Amino acid sequence: MQPSPVAPSTAPITPHAPSHRHTLLLWTLGALACVVAWDAAGQDLAFAQVFGSSNGFPMRDQWFFVQVLHEGARRLGWLLVLLLALSVWWPRGFLRKLDASERLQMAVSALLSLAVVSITKNLSATSCPWDLAQFGGVARHVSHWALGVLDGGSGRCFPAGHASAGFAFLGGYFALRHKVPSAARWWLAGALLAGFVLGAAQQVRGAHFMSHTLWTGWLCWVTGWLCDLAATALRPRFPHFASTTTPPDSSHA
Repeated sequence: MQPSPVAPSTAPITPHAPSHRHTLLLWTLGALACVVAWDAAGQDLAFAQVFGSSNGFPMRDQWFFVQVLHEGARRLGWLLVLLLALSVWWPRGFLRKLDASERLQMAVSALLSLAVVSITKNLSATSCPWDLAQFGGVARHVSHWALGVLDGGSGRCFPAGHASAGFAFLGGYFALRHKVPSAARWWLAGALLAGFVLGAAQQVRGAHFMSHTLWTGWLCWVTGWLCDLAATALRPRFPHFASTTTPPDSSHA
C-alpha cells in the first residue's frame, strides 16, 4: 500500500509577520537617522546658498518651475487622489487585484498624509528660505527645532507641503505589496521620485530647505505604515468590505 501524497500547504502568509514588521521598522528608523543626521549637520543654509544670494532666488518665478512643477504637479496629485477614491468602486488595471478595503486604504493613506503635512506646516513658526535676510528677506534663520522661537518671518513653511504631492502616495506601497509586489515596488519608486523632484524644484525656487523635503517624506512614510496597521486591524470587523468588485469573466458564462 503506497502512502497518500502530502497535499501542499495552502495556509495564507501572514501579511504582518514579525519578520516583515522588523524589516519595515529597520527601514523606518534608518530613514529617520538619515534625516536627523542631515539636520544635525546644519547644511540647510549652505545648500540653499547654491541656488540663491542676497538678491533672492533667480528661479523663483521661472515659468517651468511655477506652472509645471508647482501648479501642474499639485493639480495632478489631487487628480490621482480622486482616481484612487473612485477606484474603490471602479478599479482599473492592477488595482483590480486588490479588494475594496485595500483600495480604500490607498486613498485614505494619501489623504491622511496630506493632512498630517498640512497641519504640521500650519503650526510651524519656521519661515521659507526666500523670507530670510540672507536671501533678500527680513527673517533670520532659526532651526525648526527651536520650538516657539519666532524668526521674524511669516512662518508656516516646515515641512514641505508641495513635496507631499508625491510622498503622500507612499502609503500605496503597503496596500499593494502583498498581492501585486511588482506594482508595489514601481509605485514606491514613483512616489519617492515624485516627492524628491517636487521638493528639489521648491529648493531651487527658495520655497523650502532640504530638511523640509526629507521630513515630509518620512512623515508620509510613517503615516502610510500606520494606515496599513490600522487597516489590518479593522479589516476582520468588516468582512463584507474586504472583497473585490471585479466582475466575473464573461467568457465562462
